[in-house]
Amino acid sequence: MSARGRRGADAVARTLARTGVRRVFALSGNHVMPVFDALLDTGIALVHARHEAAAVHMADAWARLTGEPGVALVTGGPGHANAISALYTAAMAESPVVLLSGHAPSGEQGLGAFQEMRQASVAAPLAKASWTSADAGVVAWDVSRALRLSLSGRPGPVHLSLPTDALEDEAAGEDDPPVEDARPEAIPLGESRAEAVVERLMGAHRPLILCGPTLMTRDGHERTAALEEATGVPVVGMESPRGIADPSLGAFAEMLPAADVVLLLGKRLDFSLKFARAPAFSMVCEFLQLDAEAPERERARRAVGPRLVASTRADAWSAIDALIRAAQRRAPMTGAWRNEVRSAIAYRPPEWESAAASAPGRLHPVQVCRPMQAILDASPDSVLVVDGGEFGQWAQACLAAPHRVINGMAGSIGAALPFAVAAGLARPGAPVVALMGDGTFGFHPAELDTAVRCGSSFLAVVGNDARWNAEYQIQLRNYGRERAVGCELLPARYDQVAVGFGAYGERVTEARELLPAARRAMESGRPACLDVLIEGLAAPDVRRPG
Repeated sequence: MSARGRRGADAVARTLARTGVRRVFALSGNHVMPVFDALLDTGIALVHARHEAAAVHMADAWARLTGEPGVALVTGGPGHANAISALYTAAMAESPVVLLSGHAPSGEQGLGAFQEMRQASVAAPLAKASWTSADAGVVAWDVSRALRLSLSGRPGPVHLSLPTDALEDEAAGEDDPPVEDARPEAIPLGESRAEAVVERLMGAHRPLILCGPTLMTRDGHERTAALEEATGVPVVGMESPRGIADPSLGAFAEMLPAADVVLLLGKRLDFSLKFARAPAFSMVCEFLQLDAEAPERERARRAVGPRLVASTRADAWSAIDALIRAAQRRAPMTGAWRNEVRSAIAYRPPEWESAAASAPGRLHPVQVCRPMQAILDASPDSVLVVDGGEFGQWAQACLAAPHRVINGMAGSIGAALPFAVAAGLARPGAPVVALMGDGTFGFHPAELDTAVRCGSSFLAVVGNDARWNAEYQIQLRNYGRERAVGCELLPARYDQVAVGFGAYGERVTEARELLPAARRAMESGRPACLDVLIEGLAAPDVRRPG
């Protein structure tokens, strides 16, 4: 093996390649240049972003769309600090992201080294695990462990800091970690326990199964659909910070008070479920829980006390397969309950059919969103990306696609453009439509440059109401119009921003112009931006009358 091939950085790169990592989303910097160099010999594509947080968001979207760990590589110190905020979005989305951060040399720690920082401590609150590699001899094993942890149990981000001497020094020995060491550890649900859960559910009158973000991928939707078919019990996935009021779930919240048994299948019992309190749930509703994480099981016990009649350690994917097998040994439930739940989820107010803006030259959010369904329906592999406050809620309520990537339980905004860049790479040739507010666009517009350079094509539809509308709506509700201040933005030409980065751009001010403009944008073969002037409305209320 050459001297170059014996560096710690080479061991890192080989480990990533041998475990199936195809892309690394990165931003260069002093500490990580040995890894940039080593990746050249592996065939792993390096997607070079314009901001460290954007690199993490790209890794997050890649992970959700492929099921593989998304790997982000950033430099130490300020580069690491920039990346950290995006870990929260990944953590709340239960996305298997591995953040590799360069780090000051181990031999200089505590001496005031260049960009020295307690990086592992900074990342720890937002990661499943966070540590600093000791030296070149163990760095590859640390990478393998990070990949494994990100996928195991409840998936989520893991951080590993890589000191420059660990990357540049010669690794002791030439043995790399076995590929198996990077594979997820299953936490299976025993057959007898699966039988007991299924029996309790199917013996109820109005049972529900609620799933968390882990099962909100396309593969997850296929498995949850199979579980619903086998049991006859409605299975509902949740990944929005609006929780039971998520507009994409229609009038589902109206069904919860009638439920008598609820299975939490990897779903946290938290704010998104109103902590299982009345009136969201009946106070005699019983809960079952299958969850990989002890803190989540304890959280549920504190929330509902004796109403948590069974709580078992199991990961969501293993559990769902065991439940399907148990259910297939009996006939599924029959009755009207399942149809009632599905009808509630499908409900949308009939007045949306004729929705129009009250001001000329602007569009109602429904007029912007619904035409995009024709673009998404053009492929069985299309991707819907949604991010933003009020406009994002309209998009989630109006649109569906085989793959959906949203800002998720974190409730943070700004990730849409990086998400779209990664989606265009993860699903090449399929339509990728990203709907976002103008506030969201402003976080990472330079990632249009990344998209042009790496050949990722997508359609970004910017709902431009020239304000931080979610916060503006809070001001209107809580303080009155005369005290609404500080949420104004300029009605900027986001389409021209896109053109400046080499992408395609158009502004749209009439509903009849929207779909033709979208098709021109898709036909351009480039990343594209439609800047659409919209009426700044509150998020949709999807409750049924009465």
